[in-house]
Amino acid sequence: MTARPEDLAALAAEKHVIVIGGGIGGLIAARECVKVGMRVTVLEAADAVGGAIRRADLGGVAVDAGAESFATRGGHVRALLDDLGLADRIVAPAAGGAWLAGIPGVGAAPLPVGGILGIPANPFQDDVRRIIGWSGVWRAYLDRVRPPLTIGHNHSLGKLVSSRMGAKVRDRLVAPVTTGVYSALPEDVDVDIAAPGLNAALTSVGSLSGAVQALRDEGAARSAKAPGSAVEGLDGGMSGLVDALVADIESLGGVVRTGAEVSGVSRSDATWTVTAEIAAADTDALAAPADGTSEEPAPEELVLTADAVIVATPEATARELLASSAPALSRTDAAVAPEIEIVTLLLDAAELASAPRGTGVLTVPGSHTAKALTHSSAKWRWVREAARERQVVRVSFGAQGEPAATSALDDADAARLALREASALLGVPLDESALVASHRARFVQSQPASIIGSGDRRAAARAAVQAVPGLAAVGAWLAGTGLAQVIPDAKEEADRLRRALLWG
Repeated sequence: MTARPEDLAALAAEKHVIVIGGGIGGLIAARECVKVGMRVTVLEAADAVGGAIRRADLGGVAVDAGAESFATRGGHVRALLDDLGLADRIVAPAAGGAWLAGIPGVGAAPLPVGGILGIPANPFQDDVRRIIGWSGVWRAYLDRVRPPLTIGHNHSLGKLVSSRMGAKVRDRLVAPVTTGVYSALPEDVDVDIAAPGLNAALTSVGSLSGAVQALRDEGAARSAKAPGSAVEGLDGGMSGLVDALVADIESLGGVVRTGAEVSGVSRSDATWTVTAEIAAADTDALAAPADGTSEEPAPEELVLTADAVIVATPEATARELLASSAPALSRTDAAVAPEIEIVTLLLDAAELASAPRGTGVLTVPGSHTAKALTHSSAKWRWVREAARERQVVRVSFGAQGEPAATSALDDADAARLALREASALLGVPLDESALVASHRARFVQSQPASIIGSGDRRAAARAAVQAVPGLAAVGAWLAGTGLAQVIPDAKEEADRLRRALLWG
C-alpha cells in the first residue's frame, strides 16, 4: 500500500536529524533533510560555517581565503547555484594560463598548452621544449617509437610518465601540476581517476603523447585535463554559496548553530544522543572577578537527542566521534591528510597590474618554499574591481608528506615569507612596504579521489558507517576533494538516510 503524501509529511516532521559539522557537505545534507520537513540541527565547532570556503577581510576588501572556485564537471555545482538563485553570480576566470617556476636553467615559463596533467601531446612544441630542453625532448620522443608490446596498464601516473617520456617530463611538467592541484607527487596519482581513458588510449594508439592528443581530439580532455582549467567562481566570492545554504536551511525551519563543539555521540536502541560544548549563553551578565581580571566563561553542555546523525567533520574528528557507535570504522585505514596553509596578501604594487605571470604560478617541487600562487586580481574580475589599484595574491604552502613552511611561524612571519615567495614566483621585487594586509588560513586537506588506493579506503569507511542504522557521514574525506564531488555525494547520502527514516 502506497503511503499518502500527508502521512509522509507528518512522519518526516517527527524525525530529528543532527548534522555534526557545517562545511559544505554538512550544509548540503542538512538542506536535503529539512526540505522534506524533518527537524534539522547543524552543530559547527568553529565560529562560522563553510569549512574550506572562507571569507577574509583584507584592508576592507572581502576575498576568498579558502576555496575560490568549483570544477564545472558534472554540472552539480551549477545546478545547486541555480536552485539557490545564484546563477546570475557565476563568473569565469580571466583568460591567461598559469606559469611554471623553478625550472632548472630556465627559471620561469608559461605552462605549455595542449597537455593533460602536464603530459605534452607534442614534446617538440616550443613551449614544451623551452622547459625540458632538447635532451628532454628527444627522451620524450622515444615514447613514440617504443614497441607497443611494452605498453601495459599502469596505475601510477608518475611511473607511467617516467617510463614512457622520461624524468624531465615527469619532474618539470607533471609534478608541478599534481603537487599544485592534488598536493601529491605523480607516483601517488591514479591515472584512471585523474585522467579517465588515458590508459586505454595509450594501449590503442601506442604512445603516451599520442594518447593525450587522441583524448583531446575526442573532447574527453574536458574531464581529464588538469583541474583549474575548467572552473568557475561566484561574483563576490564562494562564501555566497555558504550564505545562501544557511539562509535556505533556516527559512525551512532548520537550526544552524556555531561555536558548538561536539564531544560525544552515542546510540541506544533507535535514539542518538549528541553532547556538545557551547559558549555560555549570556556572557555579558557574568560579573567580573573582584580583582579586576577577566576570565573565559566556562562552556555549557548541550545534550540533544535525534533519530539520526550525519557526521560532516574532517576524517580524524569523525573517527574519534564514532569510535564507540561505529567500531568497524576504526578497523579501516585512515588516509594521510596534508596540512595546507594559504596566505592571502593585499599589496600596493602597481607593477603587478600587468599580470606578469598570468593568473597563477605552479612550482617545480623542491625549487621554492611555496607550492603555488594565485594572482587573484588577475584571475577574477570582481577581485580586481574590489581591490581597485591594489593587488591580491594567494600563496599556498604544504603538500603530501611535507608540512607547510609557514606552520611554525607566527602570522606576521608567515606573511613576510609569503611576500618573499610572491616576489620570487612573480618575478617582481616586492618590498615589505608593499604589504597592506594579510590573512592566513589553515586546512587539513582531505585525500583527493585521484590518489592510488583512495577509492578502496573510502569505500571501506563508508561501508562501516552505513552498517549502523540512522548514521551517515559526508565530506571530502569520503567523496574526494572539490565541490563537484562533495555536493552530489552529500545529496546521495542524505537521501539514503531520509529513505531509511521514512520507509524503514
